[in-house]
Amino acid sequence: MTLATGLATELAPAVDAALATVRRNIAAFGDAYPDDTTAGNLYPPRPATPEFAEGANRGWTTSFWPGMQWLAYELTGDETFRTAGERHVADFARRVDQGEDLHTHDLGFLYTLSCVAPWRLLGDETARRAALSAADHLMVRFLEPAGILQAWGDLSDPAQRGRTIVDSLMNMPLLTWAGEQTGEERYPDAVRRHTAQLARHIVREDDTTFHTFYWDPVTGEPLRGGTEQGAGDDSCWARGQAWGIYGFAMNHQVTGDPELLRASRRCADYFLAHLPSDGVPYWDLVYTDGSDAPRDSSSAAIAACGLHELAAVETDPERRERYATASLDMLRALVTGYTPAAEGVESDALLLHSVYDAPKSIGVDEGSLWGDYFYLEALVRHTLPGWVRYW
Repeated sequence: MTLATGLATELAPAVDAALATVRRNIAAFGDAYPDDTTAGNLYPPRPATPEFAEGANRGWTTSFWPGMQWLAYELTGDETFRTAGERHVADFARRVDQGEDLHTHDLGFLYTLSCVAPWRLLGDETARRAALSAADHLMVRFLEPAGILQAWGDLSDPAQRGRTIVDSLMNMPLLTWAGEQTGEERYPDAVRRHTAQLARHIVREDDTTFHTFYWDPVTGEPLRGGTEQGAGDDSCWARGQAWGIYGFAMNHQVTGDPELLRASRRCADYFLAHLPSDGVPYWDLVYTDGSDAPRDSSSAAIAACGLHELAAVETDPERRERYATASLDMLRALVTGYTPAAEGVESDALLLHSVYDAPKSIGVDEGSLWGDYFYLEALVRHTLPGWVRYW
């Protein structure tokens, strides 16, 4: 039995349970969108706002839902998953065409999973057109001469002007893909400049990451780092550190910038050195064994994918083996300790005990759409030989 076959057998019950949940949720939600996180382990519909109806396609997390459907389709070939994903393509095309809730760098999250994935898998032309339109909207956020993409808000908002966040690393693949599709240098140039700035300034000397960093939008001068969702400005928010592992490794692969590989290694080594004994981090890495702080399983799911990605681009054989082993160990820890099956509870989340925003008491100790997506991606990475990432 080969290693891949052995892993597929070992992880088959977890894959089957995840697929069953995705299938149930398709039946429950139809074309609507679950909320960012569960409430009592069950996803409510995305709540209505004055501008949007209940279940509408708004916010930064809706694409993780069709992203799971495309992973499920690749695992099974089942047309149920493909049909559901294709309906979301139409809705994401409508969203970008009508200009609904686009003032965010998270267009990369939104359109990579909802539209680039079905373009890669099916050659869906509606998906391609929508993703290229989203990439152009994202490019509007590129600020000269700072060389960064602004994270949030209207570009005229003085509170947000010149600010980016570590999550932005995961939004760059939309621009990389747009460059591949069009041949236009402006897209990969923005990726190179933005990721280089983050490697220099968002990774601190002690190998931790700021959640957010500000540049002067006029002069391009780097100003200061801080946090929105970490325990403090100088702490190490676990999910941000996980984004750093994955995002720097992935962007190194396409830019060839050795500083991005070093940044990914630094993020990974610190993350792994500050895990509690069961291998799943608290929501901020300032907390250690014995703390009563909430865990964040979503950070572990992201890191499991990121470590697998880092192992694939790592040039040092010893490091490569260490990161690959750590990725699998982390996935096993999630399967055996953080799923509904492991705890014997009813939930329509794939993964329990995630944290959205602890300082604001939002989505603490719940399932989350991104935690579910990256957990399923980690399962796919370790059980589906030759899988090609959507990012």
